[in-house]
Amino acid sequence: MELVLASTSPRRRELLGGLGLSFRIEAPEGVTEWEATDADPSELVLHNAAIKGRAVSARFPAHPVLSADTTVSVDGHVLNKPADLADARRMLRMLSGRPHEVFTGVGLFWPGNGVEELLVERSSVVFKTLPEDVISRYLGLVNVLDKAGAYGVQDHHGLIVDRFEGSFSNIMGLPVERVGELLRRHGLLP
Repeated sequence: MELVLASTSPRRRELLGGLGLSFRIEAPEGVTEWEATDADPSELVLHNAAIKGRAVSARFPAHPVLSADTTVSVDGHVLNKPADLADARRMLRMLSGRPHEVFTGVGLFWPGNGVEELLVERSSVVFKTLPEDVISRYLGLVNVLDKAGAYGVQDHHGLIVDRFEGSFSNIMGLPVERVGELLRRHGLLP
């Protein structure tokens, strides 16, 4: 049974591909994500993963559908994808020299087998203190506009990240360890 990834994220495609699965990619259509900056980050990512997964699952009910959503949280503020480079700069300034958390909600939807399961993974990241020239350099090197918190841990992380705890792949956008367990539990991964 071919798995459907309800995401066009190149990072998620790469991470899921690392599990050795055959899968197809389908973008969630007609979905408006919840992006409240004062939301509980766990609830936000679970909600968004659910609406993405259900939207794609409605089009492919016989197939298992995997969905995900990632956000960053610092001091009770949710940092989703930046609106523009000025917003990205603001986010990097907020994260400079401070710890924050990365949350990813994951959903598996397979109506034909009665499966609808959601989980959330949390990792902690501490940024280096980022002078303005480092922020400018990072923004020049990395396309941050499609990344929660305005950074990709896999892209030039030596410039910005001091340390992290938890799943590195979660910080990238898909906690492959937990996803592997989820898929094995439903017979989708040996």
